[in-house]
Amino acid sequence: MALLIFAAGAPCLCVMATPQPMSSEIGATARRRALVLVNPNARSGGAPLDQALKIFERGGIEVSIEQFASAAEVSPDIVRRRKGIDLVVVCGGDGTVNAAAHGLVETGLPAGILPMGTANDLARTLNIPLNPSEAAAVIVAGHTRRLDVGDVNGHLFFNVASLGLSADIARGLSREAKRRWGRFSYALAAMKALLSARPFGAVIAMKTGDVRVKTLQIAVGNGRHYGGGSIVEASAAIDDGHLDLYSLEVSGVWKLALMLPAFRRGVHGAWREVRTARCTEFEIRTRRPRPINTDGDLVTFTPARFTIRRSAVAMFAPAI
Repeated sequence: MALLIFAAGAPCLCVMATPQPMSSEIGATARRRALVLVNPNARSGGAPLDQALKIFERGGIEVSIEQFASAAEVSPDIVRRRKGIDLVVVCGGDGTVNAAAHGLVETGLPAGILPMGTANDLARTLNIPLNPSEAAAVIVAGHTRRLDVGDVNGHLFFNVASLGLSADIARGLSREAKRRWGRFSYALAAMKALLSARPFGAVIAMKTGDVRVKTLQIAVGNGRHYGGGSIVEASAAIDDGHLDLYSLEVSGVWKLALMLPAFRRGVHGAWREVRTARCTEFEIRTRRPRPINTDGDLVTFTPARFTIRRSAVAMFAPAI
């Protein structure tokens, strides 16, 4: 039996990883049942979801539909229904997938994604088609990969966790703006945040020692893509067993415009104003508590300890 979750996505400002396969095949011919959890406030739905459900039916997946009112209900629902569920299908964006993370880790159920959010960065990382019908066919095919999951102060994330500029952007994004403007809403929120952006002091602690920085943003990526397709580091993968950090230490916000192409390709570490590090654990301390953004949602504050849970989730993805 499968669990399908439908909601709008919410990106962030850091990422990673097109993975190398730790994969298996789940028999696509066996009859499976799907519980479809639908967020009525999701940005996308309707016909794309209807077509995906038809593909599930033809592929031997029986579907029942139930609405959820908030992201906080998602993981508890997965755990509560675990005995009657064969797999979980998250229909929505990165924020909805993130909401399912604790339930997936606790139950060990394999998960699939129907990308119906705004940025769909995890889907990009896994090479899942952004067309929901094509993504449904990937789930029916049954090929899975084992993914790492990031952890910051007990909060899980697939793509990236960050503080500074990206947290300011997340705070300025309303659900209504995302529904109305889609990916453009992030550009609008970013411009507003940049106008008031100021560097802050932080200490980054890692195995090689502590580093004091003056930065606009610190991002710790577990996956590959974030922020609607930017790349956290050119060689990052979501199953490589480590986290990739960058600290944006520019003196003037204007310089970010020159750096944008490098961020899209994941080669921003070539700029001397961008500090990068790769490790399995980081700790970040600031003079006063600063909010941490995970996959688009503000969930905790500094001091923050970042760790990785290796091969914690099985996710349906195209065979490589």
